[in-house]
Amino acid sequence: MLTRVLQLPANRSVLLLGPRQTGKSTLIRGRLPADAWTVDLLQNEPYLRYSKDPGLFRREVEERLRRGVRTIFVDEVQRIPALLDEAHSFIESDQVRFLLTGSSARKLKRGGANLLAGRAAVLPLHPLIVEEHGEHFDLERALRLGALPRAVTSTEEEAREFLRDYVAAYLRMEVEAEALVRNLGGFARFLDVAAAQNGELLNASNVARDAALAERTVREYYKILEDTLVGFRLEAYRKSVRARLVGHSRFYLFDTGVTNAVNHRLTAAIDPDTRGRLFEQWLVLECKRRLDYARSEARLFFWRTNNGAEVDLLVEKHGKLVAAVEIKSGKKIDRSDLAGLRSFALENAGVPAFLVTPEAEPHRLEGVLVTNWRDFLQQFATWM
Repeated sequence: MLTRVLQLPANRSVLLLGPRQTGKSTLIRGRLPADAWTVDLLQNEPYLRYSKDPGLFRREVEERLRRGVRTIFVDEVQRIPALLDEAHSFIESDQVRFLLTGSSARKLKRGGANLLAGRAAVLPLHPLIVEEHGEHFDLERALRLGALPRAVTSTEEEAREFLRDYVAAYLRMEVEAEALVRNLGGFARFLDVAAAQNGELLNASNVARDAALAERTVREYYKILEDTLVGFRLEAYRKSVRARLVGHSRFYLFDTGVTNAVNHRLTAAIDPDTRGRLFEQWLVLECKRRLDYARSEARLFFWRTNNGAEVDLLVEKHGKLVAAVEIKSGKKIDRSDLAGLRSFALENAGVPAFLVTPEAEPHRLEGVLVTNWRDFLQQFATWM
């Protein structure tokens, strides 16, 4: 059984948000008291009943309260955002503890849902971080099959089949069934292109051309990926906050296994270029997940000049840069791999510089600490 690092507040209601199959329901069910009332909105019967009459949910909660129930679990609450409004008054009066899960912030926001006005803890749940894999974390498998719990605990063949089904289910259940787009075929083409360009500078006009879609449509589709929690933007760093807002961003899907499934390369041998991109994606995701779980005020950026010099990851906390990180998957590191860090240092002297690889023994090269990912993540914990 997997042990998750995320702790749920003992005496507060919780809205747990994360992509499908990250283990939200499993995490909550393992912490429910025996007399808790569970409502699963993926089941047709409760979904149809409460869709027709959200007030019915309030009346049934009141009935449970009369019976002494004090914990209520609602799974996939984004399917009927109005239920959050019904739950709000109960939470305010401390009559009941609600444990809620959702896989689409888009439906919650667009439904005008009351996001519980700070009375409930809104927490993320991601695919597994290294420590949650158990003793035998395998980086090569993580690059190929990702970190969704089912992919981690299955055989390789089962994991590949699960990931193929995951992509199809995302299109069918999240995008089509929730009516997020009118043109599912166009969205599927967009997803193929977005996955192929995973981790690159987001250029909506190029994606629009490759996917045969309007640029406005592509921008909306990227927003859907963010709102359904299957992708995020890594913003470009600028010293001016205003400049940051106009800079290009990089876009990453939330899991390397899902990226490979969309790109139809679950069984392909990983060439050096693809491995490098997957290792970068994996380490960026690992850092983001850790910051989210720590509720840290540190933020992640990347750095790039108009001349193309770039650094993969910057860590900023309280307005100060604490690290510049280049990510390389090759076994042999030489001075040419430091070009981006050299350019960065010309404008940002004194920022500690790191080059992270899968296996390197820690050593210094031109003032840069070359290290492996395990030692780097230990250092990263000190910046959170």
